[in-house]
Amino acid sequence: MEYKTHLTVFTLFCVLWICWCAPQRFCQPGEDSSGRCNNGPDEEKPAVCSEINLGYCNDLDYSRTIFPNILGQQSRHEVESGAEYLLLSVIHGLLNGECSPDIRLLGCSVLAPRCQDLPSPSCRSACEAVKKGCGHAFEGIDMAWPYFLDCDRFFAGEQEGCHDPLAPLRGSPPRNYEPSTIIQFTYHSNAQMYSVLKRTAAKCSHISRTYSIGRSTEGKDLLAIEFTDNPGGHELLEPEIKLVGNMHGNEVLGRQLLLYLAQYLCSEYLLGNQRIQTLVNTTRIHILASMNPDGYELAAAEGHEFNGWTVGRTNAQNLDLNRNFPDLTSILYRNRRMKRFRTDHIPIPDSYWFGKVASETYAVMKWIRSVPFVQSASLHGGELVISYPFDFSRHLHEERMFSPTPDEQAFKQLARTYADSHASMADNNTERCGASFIRSGGIINGALWYSFPGGMSDFNYLHTNCLEITVELGCDKFPSEEELYPEWLRNKEALLSFMESVHRGIKGVVKDEEGYGIKGASISVRGIRKDVTTAEEGDYWRLMNSGTHIITASAKGYSRVSKRIYLPAHMEKAGRVNFVLKKVLVNSSLDTYDRFDPYNHFQSYSREGQEKPWWWNYFTQAGVSAPTWLLRNF
Repeated sequence: MEYKTHLTVFTLFCVLWICWCAPQRFCQPGEDSSGRCNNGPDEEKPAVCSEINLGYCNDLDYSRTIFPNILGQQSRHEVESGAEYLLLSVIHGLLNGECSPDIRLLGCSVLAPRCQDLPSPSCRSACEAVKKGCGHAFEGIDMAWPYFLDCDRFFAGEQEGCHDPLAPLRGSPPRNYEPSTIIQFTYHSNAQMYSVLKRTAAKCSHISRTYSIGRSTEGKDLLAIEFTDNPGGHELLEPEIKLVGNMHGNEVLGRQLLLYLAQYLCSEYLLGNQRIQTLVNTTRIHILASMNPDGYELAAAEGHEFNGWTVGRTNAQNLDLNRNFPDLTSILYRNRRMKRFRTDHIPIPDSYWFGKVASETYAVMKWIRSVPFVQSASLHGGELVISYPFDFSRHLHEERMFSPTPDEQAFKQLARTYADSHASMADNNTERCGASFIRSGGIINGALWYSFPGGMSDFNYLHTNCLEITVELGCDKFPSEEELYPEWLRNKEALLSFMESVHRGIKGVVKDEEGYGIKGASISVRGIRKDVTTAEEGDYWRLMNSGTHIITASAKGYSRVSKRIYLPAHMEKAGRVNFVLKKVLVNSSLDTYDRFDPYNHFQSYSREGQEKPWWWNYFTQAGVSAPTWLLRNF
């Protein structure tokens, strides 16, 4: 029975091949402009094998192909004139080297199929593997998955005698990864960075994955990697933390340290390091090694010996990303004495969206809003100190003025955790870079150091639950490669301790009387004018120092419940404080906070007058039929 089934499938494939080769018109009237089909010739042309002779397909593991091909293209010239082949020729650049050469070889196996006595289709499993690993890259540039790489339509199963076009890349049968902590302490180009992150995620696929949060101004992937015991989604009561590097493109040490950290977490987990396994199994860690890959390329072109203080600092639009976030701090200062004005989750003002909003800034804001981050660190360079919000002075004309948040003590504890675990940051005898932090032990309030609006840390604090510190890693923004390993040794323990510190304070779930979690409930602490809100399933986390506290949970349409708690010093994990709220009648006139937030409409604002994505000109200028099949919403 199994033999007959396979024979039937194979026979069907041969019939399809004969249909592809038969003299017919493949397009209905008006369809040929879509790029999904071609019109066949008026006279019959028999199937002919010939040398491939396609520049972008000459590294296939066979040398002869057959025309008409699977798409009905009759000759090498017709293939080269099509949008499909043009896509394969530019895909490396469009995706910044990601998924190369896999996508190209897979596409070539369709445009130039192997010629044998019988047709040899490519394997569906190879197509599905590439689509699974590279689908996010196409989404990142707002491009649809190419129609001619439809795994069900143009590929066959292994039982049908298919051919694997990616076999040359493997070289030998897959081997199990051997755990190792060997890390190459060298600089990485953007393509190398993507490769390291992808390989690390593949090596530790049970605890890690990569994903894109968006694209830079020039279309480079903002690729993040996460570590947790169940990658891909939020787990109830598991805190989420993020580490961001290379916000300023010429401040490169943080970018490298985060690449090393990703490899270290993977290898040590596989080696059975109990500390790393506990951290990963109880925390969801997100690492964005480079927020500004465009700026990095400019800085790297000069190299560490010649890079100045500013070349590569900004993005491709010449925008300083750490001045490009909504200035919610000024709104807070103006309105903090108003009755019922909330100092948390302040909406983004409408006017912000009509200024210059960098692609990188928007991507990070979308990321911050979509994940319930608890704490964060942004890695910079140029000094050796930890700064924490507020970064914008509470007095407009004071450049250096102590401007604390309601969570001053929690922020100081976060900053102390990193500085005290660093090899030299908290040492008063450490040589500094010009500023003096001797009395502060290597930490400082941001506005007391120097004031600026539109910073990422202030935005995190005032718009979300997240507490973010800024880590200045040293005087040299672009140190030599010889310094990379010593810097890793200086910062490794600090990075680990900082991530572990998310497990302090309190956590819990806010539910209704039927046991369902309440999303968006507020958790307030008496004496701290800053609430946190619950996540999708009603869970929350609140970073707090030791002591006695009064905690209140409230939600629209529910009663308020308060609890008195005591947090001892030196807690190894967060205290559990759950709440059950009863439904009550609501006087909607008392709620003056909820209102229209134009964040969700930014894409419609930014796309006015821009009908096609940035890569569209690659095809229109080449004179090929417009590949509307690459438009996601076509």
